[in-house]
Amino acid sequence: QVQLVESGGGLVQPGGSLRLSCAASGSIFSAMGWYRRAPGKQRELVATIGNGGSTHYADSVKGRFTISRDYASNTVYLQMNSLKPEDTAVYYCYANSDYVLYWGQGTQVTVSS
Repeated sequence: QVQLVESGGGLVQPGGSLRLSCAASGSIFSAMGWYRRAPGKQRELVATIGNGGSTHYADSVKGRFTISRDYASNTVYLQMNSLKPEDTAVYYCYANSDYVLYWGQGTQVTVSS
């Protein structure tokens, strides 16, 4: 049974930092990454990391967010720096196994003073 367990969300002031974690289990995964959904907006791909370590970022987070991965534990991280109010959203991790996407439960990130 595939499980993705997220942690690390919370409330932070503008300019602050947070680190999200997502531990996946139950399969062999290729790409892993993060999406987010802000209130009233469509889901947005934030960052992905492939099996070989290649990364991709949304333009809105380039230079501020860093995705990384521990392949031994199937854990993906999202280091978020210089956070802005527009980064407020529910963040969902995903993991791709044989072209099937599995999802975490979501973690709320709120950037507010």
